[in-house]
Amino acid sequence: MEEFSSLMQGFAVVLTPLNIGLMFVGIILGVLIGVLPGLGGANGVAILLPLTFTMSPTSAIVMLSCIYWGALFGGAITSILFNIPGEPWSVATTFDGYPMAQKGQAGAALTAAFTSSFIGAFIAVVMITFLAPLVAKFALKFGAPEFFSVYLLTFCSFVGMGKGSPFKILVSMALGFALASVGMDTVTGQLRLTFGIPDLMRGFDFLIAVIGLFGIGEILLSMEEGLKFQGKTAKINAKVVWDTWKELPKYWVTSLRSSLVGIWMGITPGGATPASFMSYGLAKKMSRNGPKFGTGEIEGVVAPETAAHAAGTSALLPMLALGIPGSPTAAVLLGGLLIWGLQPGPLLFVEQKDFVWGLIASMYLGNLVGLIVVLTTVPLFASILRIPFSIIAPVIIVICAIGAYTVHNAMLDIWLMLGFGAMGYVFKKLDFPLAPLVLALVLGDKAEDSFRQAMLVSQGDLMIMFANPLVGSITTLALLMLLWPLISKAVALFRAPKADEFASQRGVD
Repeated sequence: MEEFSSLMQGFAVVLTPLNIGLMFVGIILGVLIGVLPGLGGANGVAILLPLTFTMSPTSAIVMLSCIYWGALFGGAITSILFNIPGEPWSVATTFDGYPMAQKGQAGAALTAAFTSSFIGAFIAVVMITFLAPLVAKFALKFGAPEFFSVYLLTFCSFVGMGKGSPFKILVSMALGFALASVGMDTVTGQLRLTFGIPDLMRGFDFLIAVIGLFGIGEILLSMEEGLKFQGKTAKINAKVVWDTWKELPKYWVTSLRSSLVGIWMGITPGGATPASFMSYGLAKKMSRNGPKFGTGEIEGVVAPETAAHAAGTSALLPMLALGIPGSPTAAVLLGGLLIWGLQPGPLLFVEQKDFVWGLIASMYLGNLVGLIVVLTTVPLFASILRIPFSIIAPVIIVICAIGAYTVHNAMLDIWLMLGFGAMGYVFKKLDFPLAPLVLALVLGDKAEDSFRQAMLVSQGDLMIMFANPLVGSITTLALLMLLWPLISKAVALFRAPKADEFASQRGVD
């Protein structure tokens, strides 16, 4: 009941004309960001962050979080209508969303995507409402070993449960760790890998890396492919919405499973991109229509969209309760909190109670506003994609350059952005995942600090990672996640001879 009364206070804080207006503005800007390929939610929030410095922290976080919700919604529009993922987490939506559009079911696909996104976010917000205070109290027990074990679990789950080659994931993550080590060593104060360049003392800012890797990299790839925005049109009327809503309850198991996957990947923090792929893969394996996935199955749209929104929303839980960003966008919001003089962590729930519960209340309202906006404005946003790419591309590049420059007001950051853009292009051509690199760049230095602090406390004894049931259980789970591909292969090899033996016995019989 305490959480419920606090939530009601949060609604009282948020339900002002100014904050409601900022919700609509944020959602519309977010959908626009999601529609423009390569811009991305993290980029959009980063670019618009300076606009919020004069606002109150509550109004600022309401607007920025709604930009994020809008970007999550907007990525589905391009994926379904044009087979162009507006966001990295929208890639899995193209597998069945675009074939549905090709069959004249674009309205149904978009309605299913938006509704599933809302359901995933709603389940995640309910989880945050009741778990955030408990996690905050629990987090007070965390020391350096416990924090490192959480980071280790994040990295290992990415390797063990991620989509694609574990080798490529490890290579990408290792490069992210190397980039995260550039700058001043926070433990000894020594400079590392700066090559005499003063601006590198602060290291590589992950915002610049994200802008380059996803924004500029996507533009370069699109230029090579000679991309033209050509796709299906979509009209969403009341009949389409109602007919789709009547069909969606059949997939409640998929929605629930995808929500749980998204919440897990948001908290660990893996992010919306691996959550969408993982949930799509699980749905394909467990659905009776699994063999038809990829040909235009509505369940293939429900699974990734539900998981992506659940992950994107639940990523705010570790940011608020632990000060650990669960996604690049959550990390941007974390930076905003620090700029506004707020320190994320367990004490935030005590010292800034109105702010925290106002943010949680805005998640409920923001996603509802987002659902209404996207269902009524899809044709408008889809028409943006009919602007020639030769006009859109320079606009995106200019926006990315402005965003990179405003991070530190340094020209070097623009050159770094272009360098990361070239890296992103090469990674995509070689089919190396970018998400592990960004994750390692965001969390690498924090994981290193926690590990070295733990080693100082234990005088170099690694057994401190198993010193108590809490850190021991998290570390053990992390190692299981890391070795999961080998474990699954070993189980498959163990079962194969038994299956052959059973088949031969049936043949004899």
